[in-house]
Amino acid sequence: KIYMEIQLLDIIVFLIFTIGTVLFGTSFIGKNKNASDYTQGGGSMPGFIVGMSIFATYVSSISFLALPGSAYLGNWNSFVFSLSIPIASILAAKYFVPFYRKIESPSAYSFLEERFGYWARAYAAICYLLTQIARIGSVLFLLALPLHAMLGWSVPLIIVVSGICVIFYSVLGGIKAVIWTDAIQGMILIAGAIICLIVLWIKIPGGINTFFEMGIEFDKFSLGGFDFSLNMPTFWVTLIYGIFINLQNYGIDQNYVQRYKTTKDEKSAKFSALFGGFLYLPVSLFFFLIGTSLFVFYKSFPGILPDNISSDQVFPYFIVTGLPMGFTGLLIAAIFAAGMSTVATSINSGATVILTDFLQRGKPVMEEKKKMKILYFASFILGVLGVLIGLAMMTVKSALDAWWSLAGIFSGGMLGLFLLGYISTNVKGKYALVGTICGIILIAWISLSGQTVFHNYMTIVLGTIVIFCIGFFLSIIASRLTKKSVQN
Repeated sequence: KIYMEIQLLDIIVFLIFTIGTVLFGTSFIGKNKNASDYTQGGGSMPGFIVGMSIFATYVSSISFLALPGSAYLGNWNSFVFSLSIPIASILAAKYFVPFYRKIESPSAYSFLEERFGYWARAYAAICYLLTQIARIGSVLFLLALPLHAMLGWSVPLIIVVSGICVIFYSVLGGIKAVIWTDAIQGMILIAGAIICLIVLWIKIPGGINTFFEMGIEFDKFSLGGFDFSLNMPTFWVTLIYGIFINLQNYGIDQNYVQRYKTTKDEKSAKFSALFGGFLYLPVSLFFFLIGTSLFVFYKSFPGILPDNISSDQVFPYFIVTGLPMGFTGLLIAAIFAAGMSTVATSINSGATVILTDFLQRGKPVMEEKKKMKILYFASFILGVLGVLIGLAMMTVKSALDAWWSLAGIFSGGMLGLFLLGYISTNVKGKYALVGTICGIILIAWISLSGQTVFHNYMTIVLGTIVIFCIGFFLSIIASRLTKKSVQN
């Protein structure tokens, strides 16, 4: 057992923030008149609130706990991933937002059916659903760690109970509840991260000077090697992975596309994409500063950190044992808020995909009542599956590495298929299908064969490139052969 008793005040602070958030989310119950309200919020959401929602969704408890854990255990290599996000948000604001605002369907994948046929839409939708279920599980597991450290409750119990809380308001409240609670939760977690960093620097003997001296001494600020090896998480591998995964997030992730459609106009949607992306960069920097500060703090006071603690548990342990009374409750609430915002988003967007890309597609007009029942039920099922994955995550060594690996595998070559349809208007469905099959084979080989040629981060990169290049060049070859046959 690594947990310790905490003050009643901390529990009260945590409960006030957490129960208040859940109650605020439930206040939207009954305000969804139809499926459009449930999935797109009636297209009336303020750009700033949507931008905060995008930011909070991206941060989640994966960032709040796993990034400090990664910095504590190693260096700042994972921060390179953060550097790629502004690039993706700029491209999204310029190209993706106007593109999706013109499409009537709330689904991000209806475009793929128009270009290549239903198989492309179904493939992307299935990959997306698998990714979101994995994400829900990872987030629920990570938000259970600080509660375990604080109260001593079993991690499985916390995963189940917290999952039920989020499922409740996200299922019944719809996208409006999700976005507004996201925005509030985002503000709480920013405040929590700043407070924790300040406290750490005050507690470290010598303060900021010692932080930088020891950080440099132990090479904690390294962004990774700058060689071009593809089987290690070097600076370039991490940066390329970040660019590809974030282009996918902003370009074909239902979480983001759905938010582009909730704002009142295109200008607000562009602002939300830029604001959410650029806000993440400095906030993620705080998380890496916290991780390195934790390393310096426990190096300065050897023996006070239990031997049986994992890197993902170091930050929760400090929150419980190292923060002044009252602040512990606030930080736990911030982590819990970060996790809830991401889980709620994944549940709502996943339910939207199930309705629009599978059950409603190709059918005559469906009654609004039936649509709402499907959305409620699909949301519930996704939440339950996420809880089960969260329980399975208890066996992994690093939640961040596990999540990034799962994201690369399940998201597959979705980005390659999207770029193939978006950039080239002449590629036919059969050539895109051949490219996709080749991409899936490559992804399976990288992920499952135990090969050492490529790092797991390269899964989405190579999968995307193979799908795009094979589909594109097959189309060119076929076009030239057709011209020659016509000439002959």
